[in-house]
Amino acid sequence: MLVSNVYSMADEIDRWNPEPVYLQLAAILRGQIERGELVPRQPLPSESYLVGHYGVSRGTARRAVQVLRDEGLVVTIPQRGTYVSERRQWRTKSGGP
Repeated sequence: MLVSNVYSMADEIDRWNPEPVYLQLAAILRGQIERGELVPRQPLPSESYLVGHYGVSRGTARRAVQVLRDEGLVVTIPQRGTYVSERRQWRTKSGGP
């Protein structure tokens, strides 16, 4: 069986992969949310953690979180942090529920 999202399996950045690093990181975090490792109302790992753990720049971490925000998977509350959204707020890549 072919696994379409290898990032959720490996949870690591593949520097040889032509896909941009921020999209790889977004896929890793998306997989953690979809598998229930990160649950609604739980804070997303901090930007500092993402930078240190995955070896990415702050800009890359921010872009990855923005992808998840655009998909409705996370919400950012100013001065509080970024949290996993309730499942009903999630949007598919096509934009529909």
